[in-house]
Amino acid sequence: MRRSADVDALQHVLCAALRSRAPVCSMARLGHSVGIRLDRGDGAGPVRGAEAWEALEPAALERPTLIGGGAPYAPTSPAPSPDAVDELVRRAEALDVPQILVPRVRRSDDTGALRAAGFVSVAAGSECVVRLPGEVDDVLRNRVGAGQLRDLRRRHRAVSRDLTWERIPLGELAGKAWARDAFVKLHQSHVERQGGSHSPYNAEALDALAHSVPGRRTEMFVRRRENTVVQAGLLTTSHNGRGIYHLTQATDHNDPAARRNLHLASLYQLYLHARRSGLEWVHLGSGDAPRARRLGADLFVPLDHWLRAPGLAHPAEEGDEERELSPFAAPSVATVPIPGPARFRHRPRFDLVDLSGNTNPFLAPESHYPELDTAELARTCLATLSALPGHDGLDALSPDHLLFTSGAVDGVMLLLAALASPGERVCVTPPTFELYAHFARVLRLPVVEVPLRGDDLNELDAERILAADARVTVLCDPNNPVGTRLDPERVRDLVARSSGLVVIDEAYVEFSEKPSYAPLVARHDNLIVLRTLSKAWGLAGARCGIALADPGLIDALRRVQVPFGFTNASQHAVRDRLTNTRRPLASIRLIRAERDRMAAALAAHPAVERVFPSDANFLLVRLREHQRVVERLRGAGILVADTGHLVPATCRISIGNRRANAALLEALSAAS
Repeated sequence: MRRSADVDALQHVLCAALRSRAPVCSMARLGHSVGIRLDRGDGAGPVRGAEAWEALEPAALERPTLIGGGAPYAPTSPAPSPDAVDELVRRAEALDVPQILVPRVRRSDDTGALRAAGFVSVAAGSECVVRLPGEVDDVLRNRVGAGQLRDLRRRHRAVSRDLTWERIPLGELAGKAWARDAFVKLHQSHVERQGGSHSPYNAEALDALAHSVPGRRTEMFVRRRENTVVQAGLLTTSHNGRGIYHLTQATDHNDPAARRNLHLASLYQLYLHARRSGLEWVHLGSGDAPRARRLGADLFVPLDHWLRAPGLAHPAEEGDEERELSPFAAPSVATVPIPGPARFRHRPRFDLVDLSGNTNPFLAPESHYPELDTAELARTCLATLSALPGHDGLDALSPDHLLFTSGAVDGVMLLLAALASPGERVCVTPPTFELYAHFARVLRLPVVEVPLRGDDLNELDAERILAADARVTVLCDPNNPVGTRLDPERVRDLVARSSGLVVIDEAYVEFSEKPSYAPLVARHDNLIVLRTLSKAWGLAGARCGIALADPGLIDALRRVQVPFGFTNASQHAVRDRLTNTRRPLASIRLIRAERDRMAAALAAHPAVERVFPSDANFLLVRLREHQRVVERLRGAGILVADTGHLVPATCRISIGNRRANAALLEALSAAS
């Protein structure tokens, strides 16, 4: 519906709807069908250009306006080219029409020609798409949760007992006058219920659509009880054959089925139809993003109306300039762009015929590259983490503060490559995760060690770290391999006073009852917090790490990151786990309880000299006969991490299930 041929055809449909030779009407008349409103309640965050509406005199809504694009049936209007904008302006002058409106243009489109011609943007909500990479119930479960899925299925079953579901190609409407008449009547009633008087979905428009290019791909769907039509709408298959646009629907609100939320039930039916037809997505149109999320939408493309009106000045808009890269970016990184396809990750491709990737079209869908726009998954991730204890204030972060990586380890490599140049120092605090220093040396970065102090190896020597004047300081908290937490006051002081970057690896923080440092990212542009879904969330196989940092730092990391590293399968697994949190959160509580039980059992064991306190899902244990005990455990088929080279005479024991832990204690007794 974004091809020029489709847009031209839809211009004729609009003329038919208006009973006019030209697509000219007032914005008040067209208002609801293209989402024009004066409020700021689209739920998609701050409204860009809202002051443009406020600057309009009331008469502007009634003033004759030339409508560009394909309203009201088109999901969006492609941003017109410079020649097309010039033609719009000339046509408006020839028609003596003072205003021009190009409705619902994707913010990711090139809108330079519109700006140059004096058009002003006004936020129009978001284009909402439900992608269907698997069976409908599986997809919805990991989007909206098991409870919402049960509710959708219940409504669908109740409605399906009473109403039929029929699809009629528009080319066959001539022989089904009842469907045509019911569609028009229901849409007229809908407009009147909204306070309007003229429905753009009238008989003339429907006939024009049936004889248009997109009309060949369009069907009417009808739900009826015996001979009474209760609901009618339009569906159009995309020109690339991969999805369905849900163009419009209207319902008889006096029917009992409407009280069971017929709209939701019909959308669920539509998802089933799309999946059974081998389609990959359903386009819900533009509107309220939070509501669409509850319906399973996972792709949201911000839209703007573009208006050219007398006396309307172009306001200064946030986001017009490219975001400034962090000053912590290495000079070599600051001079290069984000590589290849990742640069255009916010430009949707779902409704294009994509011939740019050189993949095998006969082995789809596996041949498609992974989705690069993970903003919605980032929003889900932040919402889930914000609800955890110790994460107050995390809701101040946006998806621009988050980057998914191939495990937290990949995040370490990325940040060292993007933010430090050869010769600049990296500070680590042994005993700690060994790959920090390993990656630094691979990248020719000198490593400065400032050991942790104290009996529990959890005292940070902040003054020595600051004196090292490192480009990057990496802290592991909870510590691996020790399991202890650092003093939060010293950590905050270090972040505030450091002239370099401070990286805090929180791979095990979900097992701790002490707060996360992630909310501090909103206040410190030199702080990076790393998280992983491999540990507490049980997704080691999905390889998903998370870097939280100032957006300028995230942009620097993107310039180093290899595109397409976060596979679709991993994205689906992550969304499922972060949406349905009951099991993982329950398992974290079980691990904490089992950790405490095992700590007591090991502390009382004759083979053990000391058990270090732990805020992780493992225990660091000092053994009386370290080497002999580790070898005996290995001989008994039990593998623990030998950490004697980091902390003398120790091993690190992961907390397993009851059977595994019992086997360890039995083998340890045999070895003593």
